[in-house]
Amino acid sequence: MRVIVTRPAAQAAEWVGLLRAQGLDAVALPLIGIAAIDDPEPLAAAWQALPHCRLAMFVSANAAQHFFAHRPAGQTWPASVQAASPGPGTTQALVASGVPADAIVEPAADAAQFDSEALWLRLQTQDWRAAGVLVVRGEGGREWLIDRLVEAGAHVTPVVSYRRVAPHLSAGEQAVLQTALAAPEQHLWFFSSSEAIGNLASLVAPTHEWSRAVALATHPRIAARARQLGIACVLESRPALNEVIACIQSIRP
Repeated sequence: MRVIVTRPAAQAAEWVGLLRAQGLDAVALPLIGIAAIDDPEPLAAAWQALPHCRLAMFVSANAAQHFFAHRPAGQTWPASVQAASPGPGTTQALVASGVPADAIVEPAADAAQFDSEALWLRLQTQDWRAAGVLVVRGEGGREWLIDRLVEAGAHVTPVVSYRRVAPHLSAGEQAVLQTALAAPEQHLWFFSSSEAIGNLASLVAPTHEWSRAVALATHPRIAARARQLGIACVLESRPALNEVIACIQSIRP
C-alpha cells in the first residue's frame, strides 16, 4: 500500500523520508497549507515579554518554527522560562531552534496520546497562580489547555505565529489524489489532523464513496473524523515513528 502523508508540506516531506527509509512506499499530499501572519508586531511583543513569563507553550512544530523565525537578533532562550510541547515533533522543532532540552516540558514518553491533555498531566503539579504564560499557536484551534491554565490562576497571553490555509495542490499532487480515489485499497491515508480530513472532503465530490478507503489516524478525535467522512477501516497509532511503521506493516498485503 502507498502511504499518503497529509501533514503540512515541511512535516510531510520529513515523514515521507522516514517511511521510505523503512522500505515503505510513501508520498506527500499536504492537506493543510501553512502561511505567515500578516502583522508581525504581536510576535515582536511576545519576544519582548518572553523573559518575564514562566512558561511558553507551543501547540505544534509549525507554531514553534514560525515563532522563532521572528526571534530578535542575538536573543537566546531565557534560562528561567519553560517551554511546553505536546509531542515529539514540537519538541524536535524547539531543540532545533535552540531551546535547551532540559527546559522543555512534554508528555511522558509512554503517554497514551501526545496532546494537550497529556501535557497538562505534566504541568498541573506546578503552582500557576499569577504566573505569566505565553501560548504560541495558529489561528483558531482548541482552547482546552488555555482554559486549564486560566483555571489554575495563570495569566495567559495567546499569540498567533502562523495561519492554516486551504491546500493548493500542484498537478503532481492532484494526480496523487486522483490515483488514491480510483484505487482506495492500494492506498493508506495517514491523518495527523482533523482539519486535513475536512480539507480533503472539500477537494472531492460530495458523492464520493469512502467506504473502501483505509486510514491511519494519530489521535482518537482524528479517527472519529475519518469515520465521519465514511472511511470504514480506520486504524489508530500514536505519532511515534516506530508505532506508525508497525501499524502500517500490520495491514500490508
